Amino acid sequence: MQKLTVIKIGGNIVDDEKALSDFLDAFSQVEAPKILVHGGGKLATKLADQLGVSTDMVEGRRITTQAMLPVTVMVYAGLINKQIVAQLQNRKCDALGVSGADGQLITSTKRPVSTVDYGFVGDCTPQDVNTTRLQQILNLGLCPVFSAITADKEGQLLNTNADTIASNLAIALTTHYHVDLVYCFERKGVLRDVQDENSVISNLNAINFKQLKEEGIIAAGMVPKIVNALNAVEQKVAQVYIKQANDLLDEKAGTCISR
Repeated sequence: MQKLTVIKIGGNIVDDEKALSDFLDAFSQVEAPKILVHGGGKLATKLADQLGVSTDMVEGRRITTQAMLPVTVMVYAGLINKQIVAQLQNRKCDALGVSGADGQLITSTKRPVSTVDYGFVGDCTPQDVNTTRLQQILNLGLCPVFSAITADKEGQLLNTNADTIASNLAIALTTHYHVDLVYCFERKGVLRDVQDENSVISNLNAINFKQLKEEGIIAAGMVPKIVNALNAVEQKVAQVYIKQANDLLDEKAGTCISR
């Protein structure tokens, strides 16, 4: 099977002009076929403030109110997405900016209200990915660049977690490709000591993750990211990497999560 790389960049990279430029230099050198998924960064909050729209967060997750939804769509699927696409085209990478709504590439479901009402937030699964349409795009030699916006079957736009989108794309496309999934962010990988950037845990699997979690070495926001990564490798994604954006092309860098 042909190799496919799905790469996700976090908001902190998107927010940093130099870091984003360096990352896109490296991404443009990754062998095709490839897919890029990007987060939103802080620009949506800045624009919301300028428009007088309040921003509410719960445990780092944005509450997407009816007033906030247009802001997130404008920023994520509009300005940020097209800036990235334009910069990739300048680097001779034939990028195509998309959201889940385009061509019904990803169909989502509005998250039900439980203890928290997240508003217009969408959840999706690998089964919600239109792999046939996506494969047609990849076969044209295009590089899809996904924003974190999807839509439900009734045409309602929804804000969706970018990590989840990347994972679902990777899992869904294992039926057609040998898929690697790479999460790029500002740290060098999963750290044994969050105060020491050089304390990278080079390899993780379900067994040592459980032990490191019980010891409190891996905690807080890194836990759901690793759970998501382990779920991907359990569903036939070859390997998942968590690494610093600067190290994208270094195969030995970061943390490798495997079966």
